[in-house]
Amino acid sequence: MSSTVHVVRHGEVENPQKILYGRQPGWRLSVRGQEMASTLGEWSKSINLGALHVSPLQRAQETAAPISKAHSIDIHTDERLIEAANVFEGKPFGIGDGVLKHPSAWRHLYNPWKPSWGEPYEEQINRMLAAIFDAKKAAGEKDAIVVSHQLPIWILRSAIEGRRLLHDPRKRECTLASVTSIHFDDEGLISGTSYSEPAAHLLPKK
Repeated sequence: MSSTVHVVRHGEVENPQKILYGRQPGWRLSVRGQEMASTLGEWSKSINLGALHVSPLQRAQETAAPISKAHSIDIHTDERLIEAANVFEGKPFGIGDGVLKHPSAWRHLYNPWKPSWGEPYEEQINRMLAAIFDAKKAAGEKDAIVVSHQLPIWILRSAIEGRRLLHDPRKRECTLASVTSIHFDDEGLISGTSYSEPAAHLLPKK
């Protein structure tokens, strides 16, 4: 039967210093991020949910908690849904005042197609696809929700839609608490994607 795996990006993180937190533990949702998570919990009530698979990072687990509560379903932690590795994590990454202004960082930027500063795009695609198909299997004839992070979600979507992987990070269509839905046909093959922003009213003003 046809089904959908909804790939959710976590909510806003408490990060006033604009640190690239990456895979570091202990980064929690901000107050607004908690509101985003609650909104996602309400949004999820329209879904016939059979599985909830989540990145091990705290911000993803906190985002998934209202969904888990709304459906009385356990969170299954899947390491493959984690954020992409990045050599710059733990450093400030603001525009114009972050780590990239230092010449010592430039040696990591020689190959944007791979990318040379972090986990290769192909590795992100492979692990995310495996996690998505396992979530679909766990959900049976129902839909699944997975909670992950912006870059792996965007790279997965780009691969499915046949878009080049090299991109401008500012142009990713994957806002905080957004939902990238991956649709499967009756034969269990990916038939397309769709995108929505249930918490658009809570997004920070640009």
